[in-house]
Amino acid sequence: MPLYRPPSEAYSLIFQVTLGCSFNQCSFCSMYRTKSFHIRPIEEVLSEIHEAARFHPNERRVFLADGDALACPTEYLKQVLTTLYQAFPKLTRVTCYALPSNLLRKSVKELSQLRKQGLTMIYYGIESGSREILKRITKGATPQSMLTGVEKARTANLKVSGTVILGLGGKTLWKEHIDGTTTLVNRMPLNYLSTLQIYLEPIVQKEFRKKFSRIGGNYEPQDDLGILTEQAHFVANFNPTAPVIFRANHASNTLPLKAILPRDRDKILTVLSAAANGKIPLRPLSQRGL
Repeated sequence: MPLYRPPSEAYSLIFQVTLGCSFNQCSFCSMYRTKSFHIRPIEEVLSEIHEAARFHPNERRVFLADGDALACPTEYLKQVLTTLYQAFPKLTRVTCYALPSNLLRKSVKELSQLRKQGLTMIYYGIESGSREILKRITKGATPQSMLTGVEKARTANLKVSGTVILGLGGKTLWKEHIDGTTTLVNRMPLNYLSTLQIYLEPIVQKEFRKKFSRIGGNYEPQDDLGILTEQAHFVANFNPTAPVIFRANHASNTLPLKAILPRDRDKILTVLSAAANGKIPLRPLSQRGL
């Protein structure tokens, strides 16, 4: 612990093939600050799979944690995937998080091999498409490197679920953040896209503000109205080349949303406008978090 997983993996069986995150420098992220990253011994993971299969033989979904399963060698992951599908005959889906650097390190051939072995989808933290914002949050990636990684994954026939974080630019750079992000995601062949809302836990607040201001200006957090404005601007300018399943169902969000874009654009913009005018209640602060 702590153990994190995407909202859509709420009912999945989770196996930790790694502990922590191999990068662990994103200034906004506190998820794995208490862990030292390492890949778990393959014998331990395979043993846990066989043990879990005794109690959950009909499991259909598995999520590979922690934040960095693609850091594992390809042969390691192939062995894990083979064992999973042998142990759980009804298994239909195996997913994991993917860091930009680790996705880039895998060749299309390696990613295709993992897809053939049963890895079906990756969760990919885009956060922002603005080069400046990415520098300020120490993402360790550029817009182009993230686009290249996602294109590789899709070439390998992996589904990609991307995430964007509202509020990263604060009050002063919100438009830079959202404009850069829509420009990037409009080029990405995504299957799913989710928006989260920035939530800085005490352990990272000082670091985040310090890194944000290194290239000028201080971070001024958005209020709820500002977040709704960002969301509306994002939805209005998100023009994917193919329909994308859109969600804002993470616990951090001010307003839960779900849609298929661009089909449901007008519907979502109407909801956001009503919320901004106080006609739809927002999620209470006490119920928001990671």
